[in-house]
Amino acid sequence: MNSLVRLAPFTSEEATRQWLNQLAETAIAAVHPDSLLTAQLPEKPPGRTVVVGAGKAAAAMARALELAWEKRARESGEEVDLTGVVVTRYQHGAACRYIDVLEASHPMPDALGEQAAKRMLDEVRNLGEDDQVIALISGGGSALMTLPADGISLEDKQALNKALLRCGAPIREINTVRRHLSAIKGGRLATAAHPAQVVTLLISDVPGDVPSLIASGPTLPDNTTSLDALAILNRHEIEVPEHVKRHLMADHRAPQTWNQGFSRDKSTILARARDALKAAQLSAEESGLEVRVLGDDLEGEARDLGIAQGRMACKLQAEITRPLLVLSGGETSVTVRGNGRGGRNVEYLLGLFDTLKGCDGIYAIAIDTDGIDGSEDNAGALIGPECWQRAKALKLSAQDYLARNDAYSFFGALDNLVVTGPTRTNVNDFRAILILPNPL
Repeated sequence: MNSLVRLAPFTSEEATRQWLNQLAETAIAAVHPDSLLTAQLPEKPPGRTVVVGAGKAAAAMARALELAWEKRARESGEEVDLTGVVVTRYQHGAACRYIDVLEASHPMPDALGEQAAKRMLDEVRNLGEDDQVIALISGGGSALMTLPADGISLEDKQALNKALLRCGAPIREINTVRRHLSAIKGGRLATAAHPAQVVTLLISDVPGDVPSLIASGPTLPDNTTSLDALAILNRHEIEVPEHVKRHLMADHRAPQTWNQGFSRDKSTILARARDALKAAQLSAEESGLEVRVLGDDLEGEARDLGIAQGRMACKLQAEITRPLLVLSGGETSVTVRGNGRGGRNVEYLLGLFDTLKGCDGIYAIAIDTDGIDGSEDNAGALIGPECWQRAKALKLSAQDYLARNDAYSFFGALDNLVVTGPTRTNVNDFRAILILPNPL
């Protein structure tokens, strides 16, 4: 990973694009599992240690855990006694020696994710008080670890998942529905593992960093009810099959609490959006920039946030005398009305782009830190003043592309997509707007 040079060179489009790409790389490196696991390694228990996990970072977390566990074993003269299984998204795997790494579909769950969830439950059953379960949980785990509750089919979950994603529901609502249609989420994986102690290590992709919301909290108590899930589906006017509705109506259990069953369990968040933003902030300040952080938990419709931040950037440019970097994180949503291609970061950037209308001296990058924006092959995109002229020359209308949710095609035509490949971590969106002062 290259470090940013002092007094960043904003003398050309290419130099500015390279600087912004480096900034994003710096943010991602700060939240990668390779640098996180050693300091949070659980103590070796008297009995067995079983590892389970799910998410876009799960394989990299498993590999980092193995390396740290091996190092401790060498120093103590003991054997490495890890076993277990984790599931991650296709092409997000990592080579592990002791922990099996499975791959499944995201964001739409598939049969391989269902098989992985069953395998995890099998791994943790019949453990005793002297045993330990280490759960490696990161964003994306909810779709990857799919095990429908009794009476619910995988097809039911796929249909509801698709409807929730398309209607623009925030992730906390999507995961509430997922938990109450699941046989493994909402603490059920930990319940299957008890009386063994469950140690959960998390990389957070949810605004607010509430541990039980990350990947729908398979090892943490749930404070919602099935009626909450039904209310969400009703609020978004999502058609619910009668047997699914009966399941939700019949489950009147009170929310789980930190009762005796969970009293020995521990959870730690290893990385979150604010850590990525902080790393970018420090690097930019070393490069001589002023930095403002708008927050690490911004939500809402992606294009609307882009429009609002575009207006803000134009206003700030009239006030500054030296380069200013504006950072933000969180997870926006997209209400799908068209049949185009794209994810929330390129949709955000297209709203920003249309608002700036080629305003001189303003650049921006927006990526998903997992390297995949939506379901495409890009992490996000990058824009600058020169994009406006190229779009005009190619007769590309930002409004037309927004109307059909086709931001991927728009930035693809401009050759402004950012493609990183899977990063094997995930703290959600990273957005940076670079504002250069107006020339005198």
